[in-house]
Amino acid sequence: MMGGNRNTSDAQLKFLLQVLQATADSNGDAQVVYPLLADNTDKINPRLAELFRDWATTKLAEVKPDEAENIAAVIVEFSNLIQQFPLGDKASNSSIAITGYEVALTVFTREAFPEYWATTQHNLGIAYLHRITGQKGQNLEEAIACLQLALAVFTREDFPEQWAMTQNNLGIAYSERITGEKAQNLENAIACYELALEVRTSQAFPEQWATTQHNLGSAYRNRITGQKAQNLEDAIACYQLALEVRTRKAFPYDWASTQNNLGIAYRNRITGQKAQNLEQAIACYQLALEVRTSQAFPEQWAMTQNNLGIAYSDRITGQKAQNQEEAIACYQLALAVYTREAFPEQWAMAQFNLGRAYGNRITGPKAQNLENAIPCFQLALEVHTRDAFPVDWASTQKNLGRAYYYRITGEKRQNIENAIACYQLALEVHTREAFPIDWASTQFNLGITYRNRITGQKAQNLEKAIACYQLALEVRTSQAFPEKWASTQNNLGNAYYERIKGPKAQNIEEAIACYQQALRVYTFKAFPIDWAETKYNLSIAYRNRIKGEKAQNIELANAYFQEALKVRTFEDSTQD
Repeated sequence: MMGGNRNTSDAQLKFLLQVLQATADSNGDAQVVYPLLADNTDKINPRLAELFRDWATTKLAEVKPDEAENIAAVIVEFSNLIQQFPLGDKASNSSIAITGYEVALTVFTREAFPEYWATTQHNLGIAYLHRITGQKGQNLEEAIACLQLALAVFTREDFPEQWAMTQNNLGIAYSERITGEKAQNLENAIACYELALEVRTSQAFPEQWATTQHNLGSAYRNRITGQKAQNLEDAIACYQLALEVRTRKAFPYDWASTQNNLGIAYRNRITGQKAQNLEQAIACYQLALEVRTSQAFPEQWAMTQNNLGIAYSDRITGQKAQNQEEAIACYQLALAVYTREAFPEQWAMAQFNLGRAYGNRITGPKAQNLENAIPCFQLALEVHTRDAFPVDWASTQKNLGRAYYYRITGEKRQNIENAIACYQLALEVHTREAFPIDWASTQFNLGITYRNRITGQKAQNLEKAIACYQLALEVRTSQAFPEKWASTQNNLGNAYYERIKGPKAQNIEEAIACYQQALRVYTFKAFPIDWAETKYNLSIAYRNRIKGEKAQNIELANAYFQEALKVRTFEDSTQD
């Protein structure tokens, strides 16, 4: 059946014909075909995809229609098998599958074979969804187009199961989509999953219902529209529903996947106690790792190690120093699997996270920790370029800026200039419109950096610092972000106190007003250290106050200073 009048001396072509014949003879039995593939992984490469296209195109053109249909059916079966083949080069497996589906569609047209056509379009969409080669954004557009074509035949009325399956997969494609507005893509994904659940009920299709609940949970977790707190509650509810079916005993792999994602939702949860949410996140990740071992599922193990590292980095319970050490260990474990060659995106993210952990590390010399952090961010930027990953690029620039600001090694003047440059780059993506919280955070960091800048005119640097803080306060309101609002008010007070331009008396009044605003949030009970720092700042401002009675100002200065001494001595402000 798979023979031809071509010269088949080429080893790869011989292998291709052999595996297609095995697929035909076994009716697509993986237990027959996979051992053959496993013994020939050296032949499964991009050249095989080219040979496949050339051979199939020629063969289908020279045989009779009935035989062409049979060959096309075998090609689809083989494409299905190689797409799911767990060994060899995944990129090549995917490319070969795409080739097969595209060639088969020249035979299985919508007019002649509508159901086969729709099935093949669906499978082609899945192949593009998981494709590694090519531009990720374009692959997802191809996936969406194929799945939408499949839905032209797979209607709810005629093919309810296939319709629901395709809606579920279209939801995945929209969830991952790069083109278009992220918020709208996630709304489209949620709509697709909810449609799928109209057919995929817990009674009729429990396993598929659980899969779609899991996917819907992830869409809610990442949702931009609506209240973030409620979206995360919806995500947690979906994951918990999925776990009613996805038990460890019945579906260990899926159970671990949902535990991993439930951990992410708890880590980001707004409702409830932050400390307890992080403990629940850590517990979920640790459960996932009972199944996701480095031997059985190295890629998923690395993913969960990375997530566990983030949870330890943010952990409130326990010793801060030890939590950071745990985080560093997790990221380093993840990087044992996440190499730049095999997993460039994940490698870059783990490098970014490792950089943050070194930047926050308490154990070891601070100077060396920062020297370790900076190259991690620089490595991440080799993959997280502005063109390919603008959001990750901006976040990495911001964190690199923070590391340069605190850097001990090297010339302080240059480190501060590097920090400013990084923050300004970050703001090219982190605009107020698109990323208001990140924009405000970076404006705040820029304010601190300008206040301490060595290069340039001191007076001008302080004006820039004040402007940055005031911009930050447009987003960091007392209602929306009380703690960050108070921190920004305190730092704005410092800049006004040091201000060179304008009347000195008025600048000190502005500083006092800012400090008093900060104390609306910074109470002794809730934020004792910040309360004490702000009281200390007020004592300095009143000691040097020009307006008012001198004796009264000194009395207030002493009173504030005595209050501050209840808690601590004082350090510079920190950055976000």
